[in-house]
Amino acid sequence: MRLKELIEQPCGLKFMLDNLDVHSGYSRRVLLDTEMPKDILSIENNYKILKEFYDVVKEQKNQSQINSLQFKLCNLKEIQGTINHLKNKYVLDDIELFEVKHLAMLSLDIQQIMNKLQLNDMIFIPNLEEVVSILDPDGMKIASFYIYDSYSGKLSELRRKMKVKEDFDEALFNEASGIEDEIRAKISMQLSKYADELEAAQKSLAFIDLNLAKAYQTIKYDLCFPNIADDGVTEYEGMFHPEVKEALELRGCTFQPVDIAFWNKPTLITGANMGGKTVVLKTLTLCQYLFQYGFGIPAKRARIVIKDKIYFCIGDEQSIEKGLSSFAAEMKKIDTVIKASRGSGNILALIDEPARTTNPKEGTALVSALVKVLEVENVSLVMTTHYDIEPTDSRRLKVKGFENGVMNYELVEVKDGEVPHEALNIAESLGIDREWIAEAREIVNDRIRHN
Repeated sequence: MRLKELIEQPCGLKFMLDNLDVHSGYSRRVLLDTEMPKDILSIENNYKILKEFYDVVKEQKNQSQINSLQFKLCNLKEIQGTINHLKNKYVLDDIELFEVKHLAMLSLDIQQIMNKLQLNDMIFIPNLEEVVSILDPDGMKIASFYIYDSYSGKLSELRRKMKVKEDFDEALFNEASGIEDEIRAKISMQLSKYADELEAAQKSLAFIDLNLAKAYQTIKYDLCFPNIADDGVTEYEGMFHPEVKEALELRGCTFQPVDIAFWNKPTLITGANMGGKTVVLKTLTLCQYLFQYGFGIPAKRARIVIKDKIYFCIGDEQSIEKGLSSFAAEMKKIDTVIKASRGSGNILALIDEPARTTNPKEGTALVSALVKVLEVENVSLVMTTHYDIEPTDSRRLKVKGFENGVMNYELVEVKDGEVPHEALNIAESLGIDREWIAEAREIVNDRIRHN
């Protein structure tokens, strides 16, 4: 699955991509068209490169060279159509020849800066000096293209004659045009053998742009470099959601980071509404995608297991187009997870409050059954619920809840499935009508006395 197919998932991925300071639109398209890496070598290499860029970017002494690099990258344009024409041995027109010359000269300039920053070994840029020589026979180092006189002595002589003629000479013009066409054909043939190198250079420049942007984002949001977990256990210390944290800080509030670990055994998270359970799931989903695409991770420390498939089921899944209710749409999405669990691949499933829209008895039964069905070796299930479900071999966490009138979002392990009853405390903290809250407390206490 390509990144652009994941961007609208409500986990905060769009926020991270929108706040990625990429200098070329082509670079962003390369990123969005990238398939999610699933092999350890690709992910290790991505982080090796990013760490090198990060170390260079954070050094103040490198800022002048980095500024030059970013300025150059603003000029990176996609010329895949022109490169394809070269591969097919078409004769390029002057605009296409200019595009090739511009890319070749840009590659050489960036190669020099990368060498000064000692980053040349990180991302290979093919040497396109010969391409520049073909398109810049006079060595002027100007990124424009023209059929120069130096390509042909005969052409130079014809142009000299046309210049001294007082009137337009069609015969001389046609002869000169014919020679220019021959030169374009010859140049295009010479360049065709460099088509693969041009394509590789174009992508390499995009990767440089992306890694610079990722490095700056890692610094800006105080992200960490994760370790790849090989024991099946994913764990985060001080995990936070950058978008939610930024929004809270703008309001003068503080985001409370969370510690969490999970493995191929269901992990259930309970807690009152407004207890941060959904934010935990969103952050876990975000972190997994960021990890597999080689971004910094919003946590103090992280060890993450590579997953083949990631399923995020959250919120109101109502589908107007398909005519499905919230419950029906939710059931269809969860059914997709169950079917995937019976196939191959290592799966991460994050499910938020399943069956919340149905009656409590059936909802409890559905959630209890779902946990049992997904107790399989190839699935890491993290699920939030407000139902007191049947006992299973699952790990149970809960949000600590209110302490001295303040919500503590820390996750603590519990032995049973008891669901916290803090809705009234939360409502009271929001300044809700006292009579309403008092009446509700009396009803709750009355039911407790009769049970």
